[in-house]
Amino acid sequence: MDSSHSPQNVEELPEEEDAMLDASEAAEEIPSDPDQPMDSDPEDAEEQEIQLQNDSIAHFDHHTDSIFCISQHPLDSSIVATGSGDDTAYVFSANVPSPLLPTSYESNPKTSRESLAPIAKLTGHTDSVNAITFTLPQGAYLCTAGLDGRLRAYSTPSPPSLTDSRYTFLAETQEVPEINCLVPCPHPSYPNTLALGASDGSVWVYTIDPSDAASPLQVQQAYYLHTASCTAGAWTPDGKLLATVSEDGSLYVWDPFGEAAASGVTVPGAGQAVIGLTASDQRFTIEGGLYSVAVAPSGTFVVVGGANGMIRVVGLPILNSSSSATNSSNATKSQKGSGAKSKAAGGKRHPASAVESSAGQAGQILASLQAQTDGIETLAFAVPPLTLLAAGSVDGSIALFDTAHRFAIRRHIRDAHEEYAVVKIEFSKEAGK
Repeated sequence: MDSSHSPQNVEELPEEEDAMLDASEAAEEIPSDPDQPMDSDPEDAEEQEIQLQNDSIAHFDHHTDSIFCISQHPLDSSIVATGSGDDTAYVFSANVPSPLLPTSYESNPKTSRESLAPIAKLTGHTDSVNAITFTLPQGAYLCTAGLDGRLRAYSTPSPPSLTDSRYTFLAETQEVPEINCLVPCPHPSYPNTLALGASDGSVWVYTIDPSDAASPLQVQQAYYLHTASCTAGAWTPDGKLLATVSEDGSLYVWDPFGEAAASGVTVPGAGQAVIGLTASDQRFTIEGGLYSVAVAPSGTFVVVGGANGMIRVVGLPILNSSSSATNSSNATKSQKGSGAKSKAAGGKRHPASAVESSAGQAGQILASLQAQTDGIETLAFAVPPLTLLAAGSVDGSIALFDTAHRFAIRRHIRDAHEEYAVVKIEFSKEAGK
């Protein structure tokens, strides 16, 4: 033993003798008390109780399991649809009077309140409903998708009776083992069109056409380049291009309606897609896969998020707007119109515009970001003129980047959800807020 730790001025006792303490040398005996608390750590003594406040104006609690997805009606954001692990979907109205002051400011706040009543309960899935969306532009249909691989479509009430309970089952299809995401297409010439990403890596684009009684859910395109589960997707604001990401670390940008090809926009090495980046590109690779994607309001770049807080920013091609205007002026579709008729050939072709269309920085990696420590589960852009990008992470934090200033970090809310993952983030749809 080190000499610095040896006892000083202590006589060693023979090994065969026991060291005994004389009764006269004993100090006061303190009886043990099992209920007596241990000495508090100084840090524990400084902890303060945090008072949590619930300033919500209403709640809905009819699901019996976790809620995995939520969607708002495009014409009335108070009409909300949710999907759950209880294999059901509900539609309810959140249109309740707002109090003058938050509940926490009331002198005698109510201790309990009743749940909002459901408008409709949708059944038919045999596993969790983990994707749900109203179609664009008028919410003519509500689509649900689940871990049972089923895509189910329901006709919705027409304005102004959006709170009516008549959600009528229209059709269903099952082409894949599980569906991970549903994304409604905003293209004005292809109403009631949506894309889905599946667990087998495939990507499907459907249009709902009620005039075809035999097959209302019509496949427009199907893509098979992802080699692992397709985790997320996003359309460009004009609805011309579709970006999807996968657990295999790949990003593909698709041209479902053939408008990029018709405009003469091609990116070398992209193959079937307009843009294709995979984990084989060391500049792009994110070990652990990609789980979120969002397209900038300008439509000029796409952002993907993956494991370990990694984010990549990739340029998109610029497509002309004349083709959409021409097609829209010729299309006189109703709210529940027939939608796109194009099949695997790529859709209706439009004249190219060499001036307005350009590959530009398409496919180029414009930035690599990392502010958080765990997977990026959700990405969202603020409505212009704000230039913010928000990223929600499994580490419970939210990071805000300024896209107009080289993606500088404007704020990092490290304990936004404490130890819980941030799985969904959105900005208010009102411009400038």
